[in-house]
Amino acid sequence: MELRDEIETVLRGWHAYEADRGTVAVIDFDCAPTSAPVEPATSRLAVYRALADLRARAIEAGADRLTARLTADLAYLGALLGEHPPLSDYVRATQGCVAAGWRDDYVAYRGDQARQALDAVGVGWGSETVRELRAVEGPIEAGEAPDAIRQAAADYETAVRRATGSLAPFNLTIETAEVDAYWAYWLDGSGDDVRLRLNLRRAGFTKVAARQFALHEVLGHGLQSASWTARAAAQEVPWVRLMSVHAPQQVLLEGLAQALPLFIAPDDELMVARTKFDHYNQLVRAELHLALNRGAGIGELAERARSRMPWTTEAAIADVLADRGANPQLRSYLWAYPAGIDWFVNLAQADQAIGTDVLHAAYRDPLTPTELAALWPAGPTIGGQGT
Repeated sequence: MELRDEIETVLRGWHAYEADRGTVAVIDFDCAPTSAPVEPATSRLAVYRALADLRARAIEAGADRLTARLTADLAYLGALLGEHPPLSDYVRATQGCVAAGWRDDYVAYRGDQARQALDAVGVGWGSETVRELRAVEGPIEAGEAPDAIRQAAADYETAVRRATGSLAPFNLTIETAEVDAYWAYWLDGSGDDVRLRLNLRRAGFTKVAARQFALHEVLGHGLQSASWTARAAAQEVPWVRLMSVHAPQQVLLEGLAQALPLFIAPDDELMVARTKFDHYNQLVRAELHLALNRGAGIGELAERARSRMPWTTEAAIADVLADRGANPQLRSYLWAYPAGIDWFVNLAQADQAIGTDVLHAAYRDPLTPTELAALWPAGPTIGGQGT
C-alpha cells in the first residue's frame, strides 16, 4: 500500500497547510490516526503538483479507488485555486455521481408524500410549516440537547449495530459552538474518537431532532467512520483512510445518515415525517443548485425557492444560493445530500435483503456512488435522472 500511504502523506500536509492558514479543513475524519509529526505543505500549488503525479501513478497501477479519490482532490484543489468548471463535471469528479436533478413530477410526488406525512401529525403546508413541526416535535432547551442525543444514541445503538453488522467501538464527545455556517450539527474525529458539534446559531432542539441526529451524526457518521477505522486497523485496505467532504464517499455518508430513520425506526411517525420533509427540501435545493449553475438570476431563484418552500426565510434562501454557487467546497459537497437521500429513501422501500447487504457493506468500506450502484443495479441513478 505504498502508493496509498504516499497519498495520505500529501493529504496530511495539505490539511496542515490549510489549518495553519485558518481555512477550511481538508480531512474531516482520520481512519488511520498517527502520532508522527506532519510537515505542512509549502503551498496549494505544490500540493496540486504532488497529487497530479500520484494520480498518474494510480492510473498506471490500475488502482481505481485511489484514482477516484485523487480525481476528487485535484478537482477541489483546482477550484480553490480559481477553476470554476461546469457543475456536472465538478460533481462527477468530486462526489462521483451525476448532477442531473429530478423531474418536476417526481419532486411533486415526494412533496405530496411529505405533505401527507405532515398532515397526519397535525402540521400544515405553508409559511408556518417549520414552526408547527417544531412545536409537535417537542422543543427542548439547548442545555438539554447533549444528554437527549446521548440517550437516543444509546436507545438505538443495538438496532443500528444489528442492521449494519458493526462491532466497532467509539467514544463520543459533544461540544457546542456558535458559527455563521449552514450546518446545525457537525461530526468529525479520529480513530474511534468521535466529536459532535452543535451549532447554537442554527440548531433547533426538539425531542425528535435529538432522535434524528443521534441516528444521523452519532450512529450514522460516527459509528460508520469508527467501523472503517476498525477495518483499516485489522487489515490493509485499498482506499485512502482520510475522509473529506469533497470526496466520493460523501454521498454514502450523507444519504444513509438522512434516511437511517426509515431503516431503524420506521414506526416513529414524527421522525418519518421529518425525513420525508427533508427529502423534499433537498430535492428543491437541488433544483436551485442546478439552475444557479446554469445561469438563472437571483430574483428568479429566490421566487422559485419561496414558491416551492414557503416556510424558508429570505436569509436561508440567500445562504442556499451563496453556498451552492460561490463556495468551492459546498458547491460539491451539498450535492451529496439530495443525491444520497433520494437513493437511500428508495432503497428503504426496496427488498429488505438488498437493504441489508448495502448497509453491511456501507459500514465496512467508504463506498462510492459507483460501488453503491453495483450493489443495487435496479436502483435509481444517483444524482437524478434529469429534469
